Amino acid sequence: MAAAVRIGTCSWADDALSKHWYPPRTPPRDRLAYYAGRFSTVEVDSTYYRVPDEKMVRGWAERTPDGFVMHVKAFGLMTRHPVKLEQVPPELRDGLPVDHRGRVDRPPREHRAGVFRMFLDALEPLRASGKLGGILFQMPPYVVWKPSSLDYLEWARDQVGDDGFLFEPRHRSWFAEDIRAELLKWLEERKMTWVVVDAPKTDAANVPDTLVATTTPTAYVRFHGRNAGTWNVRGGSAAQRFDHMYGEDELREWVSPLRQLSEQAAEAYAFFNNNNQTHGVAQAPAGALLLRKLLQSENVPTG
Repeated sequence: MAAAVRIGTCSWADDALSKHWYPPRTPPRDRLAYYAGRFSTVEVDSTYYRVPDEKMVRGWAERTPDGFVMHVKAFGLMTRHPVKLEQVPPELRDGLPVDHRGRVDRPPREHRAGVFRMFLDALEPLRASGKLGGILFQMPPYVVWKPSSLDYLEWARDQVGDDGFLFEPRHRSWFAEDIRAELLKWLEERKMTWVVVDAPKTDAANVPDTLVATTTPTAYVRFHGRNAGTWNVRGGSAAQRFDHMYGEDELREWVSPLRQLSEQAAEAYAFFNNNNQTHGVAQAPAGALLLRKLLQSENVPTG
């Protein structure tokens, strides 16, 4: 039996949702419960910027119903992104090397391991309630396919332990025709979930390609929009980069791939990361609801 495709958005608290999707004057504390009444899953992206604390995570678990699933984006230091020293929890800052811009610069693995432990410990309320999906490792575009990258990923996988590990590269080297089979086999052997993406149709080195595949019992798709003109604008915000309202024809292209993925997996997810608005309509929930409608019209199960 095919897995139901659970559809949601990347964050429930972006400005576009807060201003254009929730009912007017909805208190911030009530937004997650409102969201969870309309979608059965969400991706937590705020954790990329700050390590969450257990009290915050317990609140997420308490404000969502049984069966709700939250996937959590790894903190930037865990995915080898540059982070300011002040983004690191105070108790973990001592001894961290810092560059001239105040960013943590290639810390030793024992320091990274401490960040992993604090991050994963904070997720215990979700884990205990059965609501923790996977940890999303979205790598920066300068992490390319090479032995040292694989070595880091293998180390990171060991730190995560029994939690799900979701892997999304950004450099085109990971999508080369001659390494695809090897890459997918490597991920499957290490129980690392390949993240399928929809992104602008361009050959830029830092725009991921679309490779529809599964490497674990979890199928995972992220929709980043198709705005090639804003993807590499210097100094632009995430909302500007992913500024795109998906149309019906674009999402209809995904009915067959999502059917295929749902038939291969025990769990299937699709998330919209286009976190801007078009004519006062929040793009991400609009895309999520349209995709759900299209899948249901073609008898693809949704959840």
